[in-house]
Amino acid sequence: MDIKGKIIQKMDLQSGVSKIGNQWKKQEYVMETFDSYPKKVKFDFFGDRADQYPLEVGDVITLSYDIESREFNGRWYTDIRGYKAVKESADMAGAPAPYASAPVGEPAPAPAPAPDAMAAPTPLDNPFDQNGSGDDLPF
Repeated sequence: MDIKGKIIQKMDLQSGVSKIGNQWKKQEYVMETFDSYPKKVKFDFFGDRADQYPLEVGDVITLSYDIESREFNGRWYTDIRGYKAVKESADMAGAPAPYASAPVGEPAPAPAPAPDAMAAPTPLDNPFDQNGSGDDLPF
């Protein structure tokens, strides 16, 4: 699976030795997506990938990832494990305009003009006014 966003936080590198004596390391990041309602996503690179994909705050990336859940002491934990990150150039990272419905590569439609706040009301503005008398009672 892939997701695109901007790195907003880089955590400290974690490392250690497993029970069987193997060295391990993990680098965690938080990215924010470019959706109409942006989401924050925490993910990590484990092992050699922590060195293979050095990211910094402000980088715009497309992340390829796997989701994995595991149980420990009756509770479930979910990890988003990155396996590839492709950095985008800053000028291509522009977020799409909210409510844009144009396909990718085509210009977004122009927003509707704002209604004139000083315009005089018309008889159609009142759904209960059937005969245009100005009376707001429905009978």
